[in-house]
Parts: sequence; structure tokens; C-alpha cells
Amino acid sequence: MATSGGNGPSEPEHPAGNPAAEANPPAGGGPAAAPDAAIMRRVTGGAAITALGGLLFGYDTGVVSGALLFLRTQFGGLSNFQLELVTSLLLVGAMAGALAAGRLSGRIGRKPTIMITAVVFVLGVLLAAVTPTYPVLLIARFVIGLAVGSSSMVVPLYIGEIAPPRFRGGLVSLNQLAITIGILISYLVDYGLSSSGDWRLMFGLAAIPAVLLFGGILTQRESPYWLIERGRDDEARSVLARLRPSGEVGREVAEIREVISQGRAGLREVLSRTVRPALAVGVLMAVFQQMTGINTVIYYAPSLLHDAGLGQSSALLANAGIGAVNVAMTIVAVRLLDRAGRRPLLIRGSAGMAVGMSAAALAFAGGTHLTGARAAVAIAALVVYTGSFAIGLGPVFWLMISEIYPQRVRGTAMGVASLANWAANFLVTISFLTLLSAIGGTGVFSLFAVLTLVAIWFFVRRVPETKGRSLQAIEADLRRSQLLERPGEPPGQRPDGPVGHAA
Repeated sequence: MATSGGNGPSEPEHPAGNPAAEANPPAGGGPAAAPDAAIMRRVTGGAAITALGGLLFGYDTGVVSGALLFLRTQFGGLSNFQLELVTSLLLVGAMAGALAAGRLSGRIGRKPTIMITAVVFVLGVLLAAVTPTYPVLLIARFVIGLAVGSSSMVVPLYIGEIAPPRFRGGLVSLNQLAITIGILISYLVDYGLSSSGDWRLMFGLAAIPAVLLFGGILTQRESPYWLIERGRDDEARSVLARLRPSGEVGREVAEIREVISQGRAGLREVLSRTVRPALAVGVLMAVFQQMTGINTVIYYAPSLLHDAGLGQSSALLANAGIGAVNVAMTIVAVRLLDRAGRRPLLIRGSAGMAVGMSAAALAFAGGTHLTGARAAVAIAALVVYTGSFAIGLGPVFWLMISEIYPQRVRGTAMGVASLANWAANFLVTISFLTLLSAIGGTGVFSLFAVLTLVAIWFFVRRVPETKGRSLQAIEADLRRSQLLERPGEPPGQRPDGPVGHAA
């Protein structure tokens, strides 16, 4: 899901957990660094405040799932395509917002960009809440999408740049957790307002966390990476002294300078022979994350269950249960990413997704009207599918695209992968209801199950483990995968042995 996430951190590479480096005093002087406990409070607090942008991302993408039940008759009876348009125009705005935020955060800084994002969120959701006509609602959804896309870009970017290297995986994934919490809150709001059918309030309540985001980010400091990029080294040292253990400030400043001195790569370098294998992995992971069907569940599950025979309140309550599982399994994923590794979670989670989609296809095999055991199987299947996504492909994709690219090309390459993710999300969302009408629930879910199996095949063959590994080792794995050798194996071996062991 673009749930699902955004452009990840564009920070320099840091050797994590290097005692010798940490023992050296800060090069070039600078303020003394804060104690470890204070550092973690500040880093975690800053990440949590910034992750409100992720919560808004999740709320504004998820809330439409309940609103659709009441929008159908609000403006004189909307067709399936008109409902798809209400849902998918947010994604068009998100593509534009992500591109704009990338440029804006580079020019004016991460902190001001997050503040602007919060303001756009407020304007968009309030316009949706008071919209007098269907066309105005479409405009509102596009405006909200601008903020969602900006959040998907700048929130993980900022968190990644303030986080100590050894905690970066978990802290960047905090944004993914916030997205799932936002989705769950939107589902609970939808359910709470189902008796009144107040879809305007469903949209408008998102203004509250947007205001909190604006106020919270005022208390934070600018990214040290951006400050050094602008020649404001003294300010960057002051920020880093609050966010790093003693001995790391000078080393990190030197590393950031080294990265900046290399300049930024253009699209030509991203498409070069050495980067192309990593680019292909990132783009195809982006496409598979959407083409396996996650956002059809996020956006359309209540409509699907309601059309299959459940009442509106029952459909929304089942949706809230799916959202709760999404949050719970994302918490598990955040705890495991830096322990178990990325690749095992990705492959095993995707296998669970295939099981869930296959079970959903079987539930609809007896007809479109679900009752009794078939309804229970359908809901359980969506729970298994969503939980498996939340522990695997959901967070792993966004984290891995921040790790598989060399620093010089990372920003541009991640932008390409993110754009592919939003584009695939749009294509699936704009066509789902139409496809459902054409081939039915069994056909749609069978298609997603097959695509998930294809995704698993690709992950096994091409995606390397990145946990605790150098860029050189990751790049070597990616090159070998182009020769149909499995990641983690020495050159020349046939692809029939163990895969993806971390170095």
C-alpha cells in the first residue's frame, strides 16, 4: 500500500555499530553529544511526530472505503466508474505530490515541506467535508492526494536522516506503522458514523491530526543532512549533538560532506548498467506490491462485503477487524525487520497473501451472495491476506528501496520506484469495481492469487537480503541475479541451493 509509504531516506551511508568510530572524538570540535537515553527520546519523539504524516496518509486513503457506501446515492446515483474516480483521483494527486515534495524538500528543507503538507491536508479534507457537488469532491480528493504523496516522500526521508544508523530500519518503518494505524482509525470512524451515514464528517475529521502535525513539527529541528548541504555546518552539528552518541557527530558530518561532494545523479546514471539490476528490483517490487491487490482491500472491502449480502454496519465492522490485524502485524514486522531480516519476511508474508487470496476466491465460488460459512471464510481470507501483507511486502518494499541503491543515485532511483508504485496503485484502483462486475469475485481474487505467486517467484530469484550488509555485497547479489543465480550464492552456482543469507 502505498500504504503504504513513500520515498525513503536519502541519507549518507553510516557504518552501524562501529565501536572504534564511536570512540573517536568529534572531528572539528562542535558541541558535546547528548547521553544515549536522551538521544533516543529525542529521536523517537521526532519520528513519532513526523509519522503523523503517515497516519494522515493512512486515514485519507482508508476513509473512502466507508464513505463509498453512502456516496453512491448522494449525488443522484453514482456509477461504478464514478466511485472508482473518487477513490483513484487521490492517487493521481499523490503522484504529483510526491514529485513536487522531492524538489521542494531539497530547496526549502524537510521541516517547511512537512508544514506545507499539513496545511494542504487541512485544506483538502475540509473541502471534501463541505463539497456541494460531485466535481468539487473530485477536486478535494486530488488536493488530499497532493498531501498524501508529499507525506509519502518527505516523512520517511526526514525520519531516515535524523535516525541513528543502527535504529534506522525500525524508525523508518514507524511510518508504515503509522499508516496502518491511520487506516484502522478511518475504519473505526466509518463504523461509528455508519448509522448516520455522515460521510462528510468521515472526511473532515482528518483535519485534527493534520493540525497536530503542523504544531508538532514546529518543535523539531531541520534535517542535519539538508543543513550541511546548504553549508550550515554549525547548525547541523548542533542538531546532531542532540541525536547521536558521543564521538559520532564529527564522523557523520564528514560522511555527509563526502556524499554531497559526489553530487546527485540524473536519470542517465540511474539507467546505467551498474544500477539497472537494482532499479529493476525496486520497480518490480513496487508494481507487485499493488498488483497483488492490497489496495482493493483497503479501498473496497466494505463495498465488496456489502454487495455480497452483509449489512452496512456489519461490512464496516468486518473492515475494522481487518484494519486491526493490519496494525498488529505491522508492529510485529517493525520488531522483526532488524532481527529476522527483510527477505524471509518478504517471501513468507507473500506466501500468506497467496493463501488468503486463494481462500477468498473459493468463498465466492458458490455465487456473489455470501451467507453463513462462506461469509466467514471470505472475511477470514481477507484477514490472512492483509496480515501477511503487513508483515512482509508492505513494510519490506519501502525499507528495501532505501537500501539497495548506491547513495549517489538513491534519491532518483527511489523516486522512480515510488512513481511506479503510485501508477500501479492507480491502475488497480481505477479498474477494480469494473473488473469485479465483469469476472466476479472468484475471477478477481484468483487473478490476484496468481500474480502473488509470480511475485514470490521473482522475490526468490532476484531480491537479495539487505540486513546488515554493505552496498557492495548487495550490488554483487543483484548482478548475479541477472545471470539467474540466486542472491547470496557465489558466482557460477546453479540456482538450486539456499538463498539470500545475510553476510
